Amino acid sequence: MEKNLQFQKFAISQTERANLKNQIPMCLWMTGLSGSGKTSIANALEKKLYKLQKHTYILDGDNLRHGLNSDLNFNKNDRNENIRRVGETAKLMVDSGLIVIVGLISPFRVDRDWVRSLFSPNQFKEIYISTSINVCEKRDVKGLYQMARRDKIKNFTGITSPYEEPRNPELTIDTQNMTIDECVQKVLKQVEIS
Repeated sequence: MEKNLQFQKFAISQTERANLKNQIPMCLWMTGLSGSGKTSIANALEKKLYKLQKHTYILDGDNLRHGLNSDLNFNKNDRNENIRRVGETAKLMVDSGLIVIVGLISPFRVDRDWVRSLFSPNQFKEIYISTSINVCEKRDVKGLYQMARRDKIKNFTGITSPYEEPRNPELTIDTQNMTIDECVQKVLKQVEIS
């Protein structure tokens, strides 16, 4: 880091920004295979939190690849950088007092653990969407798994690139036998949002 750079402290704190919004800011980091249900759960969860008058924002992996991370590929280094950027963005948004819902495959434990280290205790909740690869493939409307199996997509998580399951997530959800609403209720029950 450049020696002439100094971290600036400002008068309004995260606590004051959160109090203005009447909520506890946090990052709800959903990780799992493509097609596991991260985006569907994130969308339904945000709608529920909106009805509860909570201030939220979704950081979705696909959407971020169209803008902030459009210069990145899917090799290991670019995946690391993808997670770094999203983690830093989520940290800024939590600092602003928001409840940030992240939906990212984020396949490597070391990257998820690094993101956790950015946050104060209890502000980062790892939610493992543990839906099996067989179910994910059946849901795959874009045909990504088939293309990966035919070697038309390189570094596809679960097929040609590994997915490392979380060791101690705050919550595990298998969407195979649950409705989206049941998944949302499970998140709300586990995570104290006030």
